[in-house]
Amino acid sequence: MKRTATAEWQGTGKEGKGNVSTQSTVLNKTQYSYVSRFEEGVGTNPEELIAAAHAGCFTMKLSFILNAAGFTADAIDTSCAITLEAGAVTESALKVTAKVPGISAEQFATAANDAKVNCPISKLLNTNITLEFTLA
Repeated sequence: MKRTATAEWQGTGKEGKGNVSTQSTVLNKTQYSYVSRFEEGVGTNPEELIAAAHAGCFTMKLSFILNAAGFTADAIDTSCAITLEAGAVTESALKVTAKVPGISAEQFATAANDAKVNCPISKLLNTNITLEFTLA
């Protein structure tokens, strides 16, 4: 399986602007710029897209792990915060709240930590990955 995306940019790094598009067209010439990346401008940025990818990948992996252990989640809600410092992604902080009937806190902790280590985006990232979880 391969997935693709494209980025276009015009101008300098600080004054220029660009757009990103994905194969699925969920992003279609979506604006990004210095302001949307380093300040609070309209548009997306690479770190936000990494956060979305990590949250989504972790959540799906956790669902698969839970199912393999005989559990089905009623809900899994994950947020991810990417930290960019000195030109490097230094942390990906995952926070998950899940409602999983019949699971113990220990079983859930094992599954969540497995997903943290083994989701494909976690494996891709060369950074500190933290995980906080709440079992509802």
